[in-house]
Amino acid sequence: MLYAAAEQGVVTVPWAGLAPSPRLVSALAGLPLGGRAVVVGCGLGDDAEHVASLGLTTLAFDVSPTAIAEARRRFPHSAVEYVAADLLSPPRSWAGAFDLVIEVFTLQVLTGATRRAAFARLAQLVAPGGRLLVIAKARDEDEWPGMMPWPLTRIEIESFHKYGLTKESIADVIDDDDDGPVRRWRAWFAAPPAA
Repeated sequence: MLYAAAEQGVVTVPWAGLAPSPRLVSALAGLPLGGRAVVVGCGLGDDAEHVASLGLTTLAFDVSPTAIAEARRRFPHSAVEYVAADLLSPPRSWAGAFDLVIEVFTLQVLTGATRRAAFARLAQLVAPGGRLLVIAKARDEDEWPGMMPWPLTRIEIESFHKYGLTKESIADVIDDDDDGPVRRWRAWFAAPPAA
């Protein structure tokens, strides 16, 4: 609904910076990348376009058909395949299909069982030998979660091991945002290679 209202000029989408996330750009800088990537919750497409510019065959999806339509309008000659889809019920053909899965700020807008289901679905997207990058707000276990977006705890970010992924690294970083310093996770996970 927010994307539809933004399309009509009634509101703006607060998280749509109309540029790739600097956190994503720095996380991918200098890495040897190849294969097929998926950008989860792609919004208006800026992160997906950056990923594709690095030479990956890129699929990007969002639960909002309006956001997908706008991404296609913004990037009419894009190599990115933009799809309206729900992380909680992705197409079966996506299971284990991506060498790089990118999740920036999507998990933190979910709570409870929905959040746990999203963790499982993200892990299922990763191909054997593939990797998952998660960037999200961070908080301590005993810290009040505040208002949406709700930061992830260390236990939550580490929980990908329950879904078959191995932790490569979890960085607890402070980002300088327009509203001041923000604590974030930048976490990498890997799926075991094919037997």
